[in-house]
Amino acid sequence: MQQLHSKTVINLFNWYLQASLHVALATTALVQMTFYFCYLPFNTPVTFMVFFGTVFSYNFIKYAPLISSKKKLTLFLKSIVWVSFISLIIAGISFLFLSIKAQLLTLFFGFLCVLYVFPIAKAKTNLRNLAGIKIYIVSLCWAGVTTLLPIVNANLSIENDVVFKFLQRFILTLILILIFEINDLKYDDIRLKTVPQTIGVLKTKYFIALLFIPFYFLEFLKVNYYGNQWFINLILIFVMGGFTYFAHPNRSKYYTLFWVESVPVLWFLLIVLFNYF
Repeated sequence: MQQLHSKTVINLFNWYLQASLHVALATTALVQMTFYFCYLPFNTPVTFMVFFGTVFSYNFIKYAPLISSKKKLTLFLKSIVWVSFISLIIAGISFLFLSIKAQLLTLFFGFLCVLYVFPIAKAKTNLRNLAGIKIYIVSLCWAGVTTLLPIVNANLSIENDVVFKFLQRFILTLILILIFEINDLKYDDIRLKTVPQTIGVLKTKYFIALLFIPFYFLEFLKVNYYGNQWFINLILIFVMGGFTYFAHPNRSKYYTLFWVESVPVLWFLLIVLFNYF
C-alpha cells in the first residue's frame, strides 16, 4: 500500500514538472518581484497571463511536434493537452484585460514562441534548432515577459533601472539554461551546437562563473537600490554556483527540471523573507 502511495506521489510530481507548472511558477515569481521593486500593486491579468501563458507556450513547444505527428497519445499526455488548452483559454481572457501596448508585447513574444517550433518562412529549421541561438531567444522571452510586460502594462516609462533589471533577468535565465545544457549534453542533437557541445563542460562552467559578475554588480547600478539585495543576490550566486559545480550530463532530470528551475522562486522567497519579516 505504501509503495502504491509513493508511486502515485512520484507520478503526480512528474506530471507537475512535465505539464510545465513548475517553470510557470518560476516566471510568475519573477513577475511578483517586478511588482515589488517597481512599486506596482498586484495585477491579476498580468500574473495569470504569465503563469498560464507559460504553461501553454512551454507545452506547445514540447508537445506540438508530437501531437502533429498524429500518434496515439497516452493518458498522461492527454491530461497535459487538456491543461494546456485550459491554460490557453485563461491566458486569452487575461490578455483582453491588458493594455494595448502590453498586448502588442505579448503578441511579439507569442510570435517568437511559434517560430521556436515551426520553420521560418521557406527555411527548413525553426529557432529552436538554429545552432547557438536557442539560449538567447529563451533568455529574451523570460526577461521580457517578467520585466517589461508588467512595466508596459502599468504604462511606466522604460528607465535605466528597468533596463538593468531586464539585463539581470536575461543573465539569470542564461545561467540557468547553461546548467540545463550541461545536464542535457548526452541527449542534445550535436547539430544544435550548444555551449557545452562547442566549448566543453568545464569551460561552460567557467563561462557561467563569469556571468555571475555582471548579474551581481548590475544591482548596484540601479537608482532604487534595496539594502538587502547585495546579500540576497550573493546567496543566489552561491546556490547557482553549487548547481553549476555539481552539474553533470549523468545527473537526474529532477536536478534541472525541479531544483535549478526553482532558483527564481528562491529569489522571490528570499526577498519576501528579508523585506517583510
